[in-house]
Amino acid sequence: MRPDCCTPVVTRQTGDVHSVINHQAAYGREIRSAANISSPLEPVTNGGTVMAAGELFAAGWAACFLGAVRRAAAERKVRLASTAVSAEITLHHGDDGEFGPAAALSLELGGVDQETAAELGAEAHRICPYSKATRGNIPVTVSAVAG
Repeated sequence: MRPDCCTPVVTRQTGDVHSVINHQAAYGREIRSAANISSPLEPVTNGGTVMAAGELFAAGWAACFLGAVRRAAAERKVRLASTAVSAEITLHHGDDGEFGPAAALSLELGGVDQETAAELGAEAHRICPYSKATRGNIPVTVSAVAG
C-alpha cells in the first residue's frame, strides 16, 4: 500500500494570494496581500502560520504580475484606476502520475473596458518573469475583468 502522500488525488495542496495596489495612496502606492493556504501535507510552520511552497510561489507571482500589468499599461499609455490580482497555485497529479503545480491568475483592472483588461492581462503574462519561467512547463490560466 502506498503512503498517504502518494495516494492519487486531483488536488492535494492549494495556495492563493490576492494582491492589490492602491493607486490613490498618499505616498505613491500601497500594496496589500492576503494569503490563504489549504494543505493536508502539513508543511513547515512559522509561529503558527502555515508557510508552503505554493503560497510563497503565489505571493511572488502575484506581486510580479502586478508590476507587469503596470508596465504593459504604461507602454500603452493606459491609466489604471485600480489593480488587483489573485494567484492560485494548485498541486495535483498530472497525467504521468507525478505531482505538479498548476496556476490560475485572476486580474481585476479599474478604469478600463473589458477588451483593454483582457489585452493588458495577455501582455502582462507575456512579459512577467514568473510567467516566462513557467511557460510550457505547467498549466496556467489568466483571466482579466474590467472593474
